[in-house]
Amino acid sequence: MRIEHQIRAFEQIFKNYDGLLPLHRFLFIYFKQNKKMGSSDRRWSSRYIYSFFRLGKALIKEEQVVRLAVADFLCNSTPSLVVETHLPALMAQMELPVKEKLALIQQTFADFKLADVFSFHQNLSAAVEKEDFFESFFRQPDLFLRITTGHLKQLLEALKAHEVPVQELSETTLALPNGTKLENVFPNQKFYQVQDLSSQKTGMFFEPKTWDYWWDCCAASGGKSLLLHDLEPSVQLLVSDVRENSLNNLDDRFHEAGIKKYQKKVLDLLQNNEQELHHYEFDGIILDAPCSGSGTWGRTPEMLYFFDEHKISNYTKLQKAIASNVVKYLKPGKPLIYITCSVFKQENEEVVSYLEENLSLKLEKMEVIKGYKDKADTMFVARLMKV
Repeated sequence: MRIEHQIRAFEQIFKNYDGLLPLHRFLFIYFKQNKKMGSSDRRWSSRYIYSFFRLGKALIKEEQVVRLAVADFLCNSTPSLVVETHLPALMAQMELPVKEKLALIQQTFADFKLADVFSFHQNLSAAVEKEDFFESFFRQPDLFLRITTGHLKQLLEALKAHEVPVQELSETTLALPNGTKLENVFPNQKFYQVQDLSSQKTGMFFEPKTWDYWWDCCAASGGKSLLLHDLEPSVQLLVSDVRENSLNNLDDRFHEAGIKKYQKKVLDLLQNNEQELHHYEFDGIILDAPCSGSGTWGRTPEMLYFFDEHKISNYTKLQKAIASNVVKYLKPGKPLIYITCSVFKQENEEVVSYLEENLSLKLEKMEVIKGYKDKADTMFVARLMKV
């Protein structure tokens, strides 16, 4: 039977996946190694495994195939054999909104608790509305573009010509269906950047001045630096990261964006970098800190299943240590922009309290950017001034 074939394929993937690689990378390798799987097998296996992980630890005592059927019902509006076979009474309800589907699951399974989807809920920042946040895991986040000023019309025309559904959120932001093949639509990346909506909103905390000298100290591939440059093109930039390959990607993105004047350094910010930085003074520092990434798990739902809670304290130690090592290079009266893509209070408000109590910093403003309301990532940002 076809359903048995689909379930076996799902079970093989689940059995072989240990959570160490991002799921999309694992699937790419797995399908490459299992060439006998046709396109239909790959499509259904991907749908089932992603749906399964979006259920988190809810109904953990139920049979695996029943949990898969529940997950697939909640995550998708089109029918599937696993729902038809194991939840036949709900097949006709596939197109209902998520909230109504959840009510049906709660009626069907007395042990179902929405909070079990995100089993680390006791660690959430107070500003996160729990029920809305938990429900968001059953919806695929969008793909967001940040548009260079003056090029919106041109990009919209290209998307229309390729029949790509698009939402125009502002003059500089577009939302597209996740998985859109941008390389088929745009010949180059000169007039846009792929950047999550919440990540774009962190720019409201930067407030750069003409000819400022800023340091993006955990720059990765440069998304925040590009945003800063668009806000104030005269800003001088130092970008650093512990990973040289990330800075190589940054070079490529800066080249595409036409940014030529910047410095870059490979730095481990947990070490003493005085020899490299002793003469530097900055008008602003962006610390996009290493974190649990819990605000992005809508894109990587496997983390709902594999994340270990003890890792939160490891990240907070990193965040405090890095902030302590970089703030010494910040001029008095200038901002440290502290950013995480976490929803955990230990990495967010509690780190900010530590920075105020132990460093020469005073909080000006902070915010949980609630991407779960906009099919985007959820992030935290704080602007602290050096006193």
